[in-house]
Amino acid sequence: MRQSPIPGARGRVRPLTLHGAPVLHAPCAEVTDFGPGLARLVEDLFATMYAARGVGLAANQIGEPLRVFVYDCPDDEDVRHLGHVVNPRLVEADGVVIRGPEGCLSLPGLEAGTQRYDHAVVEGFTMTGDPVTIHGTGFFARCLQHECDHLEGRVYADHLTGWRHRRLMRQVARSSWRRDV
Repeated sequence: MRQSPIPGARGRVRPLTLHGAPVLHAPCAEVTDFGPGLARLVEDLFATMYAARGVGLAANQIGEPLRVFVYDCPDDEDVRHLGHVVNPRLVEADGVVIRGPEGCLSLPGLEAGTQRYDHAVVEGFTMTGDPVTIHGTGFFARCLQHECDHLEGRVYADHLTGWRHRRLMRQVARSSWRRDV
């Protein structure tokens, strides 16, 4: 029998912030209030992530410039990792660098080969203020690095160079969701 509620079951689906919005390109603020508002934000993040069929979502992707992200992501061995992190810090990103397809809910329908390390460690807190350390390998390591980037004001497109970057920016310019900012 399940002891805890399903993440996001009490949350509301919020509109996604799309590439080009200023909130996606500025560092997020530290969370200082670990009260009910933070718990609601985490629930809304889960609800929005699941509705959009994502594997991770940062608070600034729903317009909240706070250092919080949620995830429900498999690793390369298909082990499911489910949780959230408040005030995360990427403390390790190492191992083999792998170029793999990467997408983002803030750049819907697009992806590009992006280089990421195959191992990552994130330290932070739960919504109740308890310390947490998350170790990720493979695809889950990519997810952790991707979400930490969001909180620093970066998107995966910022890691691209040359023809990969030009191609993705052409796709953004042609997209139906494009923002003129």
